[in-house]
Amino acid sequence: MTALLVLAGCSAGPLQGGEREDPGSDRLGWEDGYWHDDPVDVTVDDGLNESERRRVVARTMARVEKLRGLEFESRVPVEVISRAEYRKQRGEGASDPNSTFNRWNDQVWEAIFVVDEDASVSQTLDTVFGSSVQGYYSPSKEEIVVVSESETPTIDRTTLSHELVHALQDQHFGLGRSPETQDAQLAEDGLVEGDANYVERSYEDRCAGSWSCLERPERGGGGGGSFNQGLFTTVFAPYASGPDFVGDLKERGDWAAVNDAYEQYPTSMEQVIHPERYPDDRPTRVSVPDRSGAAWERFDVDPEYDTVGEASIYAMFRANDQLGDHDRYDYAHPYSTGWDGDRVVPYRNDGEYGYVWKSTWDSPAEAREFLDAYRDLLRSHDAESRGDGVYVIPDADPYDDAFRVSRSGATVTVVNAPTTEQLDAVHSPR
Repeated sequence: MTALLVLAGCSAGPLQGGEREDPGSDRLGWEDGYWHDDPVDVTVDDGLNESERRRVVARTMARVEKLRGLEFESRVPVEVISRAEYRKQRGEGASDPNSTFNRWNDQVWEAIFVVDEDASVSQTLDTVFGSSVQGYYSPSKEEIVVVSESETPTIDRTTLSHELVHALQDQHFGLGRSPETQDAQLAEDGLVEGDANYVERSYEDRCAGSWSCLERPERGGGGGGSFNQGLFTTVFAPYASGPDFVGDLKERGDWAAVNDAYEQYPTSMEQVIHPERYPDDRPTRVSVPDRSGAAWERFDVDPEYDTVGEASIYAMFRANDQLGDHDRYDYAHPYSTGWDGDRVVPYRNDGEYGYVWKSTWDSPAEAREFLDAYRDLLRSHDAESRGDGVYVIPDADPYDDAFRVSRSGATVTVVNAPTTEQLDAVHSPR
């Protein structure tokens, strides 16, 4: 059963309020009849009806603004849907996997060995998000959607508190920006999701202490099934690294420093993973001259390149079992630390594809360490060395292609083509 129950902005009548008297005007830590430390009278075993849900949302809003130090400017509608309905909605909004943009994007993710030649990034993302998303806030609709795992409309307190932080962010700072590269998108999410996760953790700490909190519903693991762990590791980076980034900002200047960061977002995941590099250590802008032959062309997309960044490089090595027993969600690893910028430029030629991936590092030693690890990754796919930095992954592997790998000082360049004979046509040596 799909539950589409929206808490509208207008009141359906007075609620059963908390134990303390309401303030004369809106106050930090009070929302819609509830103080942050008031009890709520609800029964969670059979799900939450509309009036119960509104009480829970009101108190959670009061608690979130108390923790975050920002006042909600308006009530936030909350809709609850089943996971099946969420997957259905994602499927209805899916883009054509054969579109020009998606074919271009496939090459970007193939370059970091996360989505192979036989898979579609757009469809793989649908699978990942369809299984893992617990809720979301829509800046365009200014509403929260919570995904319920049960037949009855239940709300997980951590999901609700997290998404209410996003609503609070949107009301004060505005959300919905669209940075042009993968790394920039992840970096901005590092602030946005780090802020929400930081508050969510504080919320849970209070639940373990002085606050009376609703029990969390049992979860069914997102509906079962497997999904691409490398892609999940990439998109999860802001959630894992963001809270420490926000914590570092808060130590510098309390919540005011976090608020100020919305005027100067981190420019790379490097700054999120290593907060001491924010805001001054900006990435180097890497350029890739077009040295392709007449038959090969860049995609007609804007921009025609992408930047994958430190977190995605970490995910590449993680997805290909190159990191040993390193903590999965500790994104600071010697193979990816030292990144200073990169650019991936996909190419096409009548149904065949290739790319040039150039990265620059803090020093020649850092570049050499990355290059050695990258060669080991190629060998893990049974790549055969053909000399002069050329490797070939055999046909039996889903990443079967030819690669030319080279280093000049602190810069590493990878050229990819279907065959060794086509490497120079994609990107000729000087």
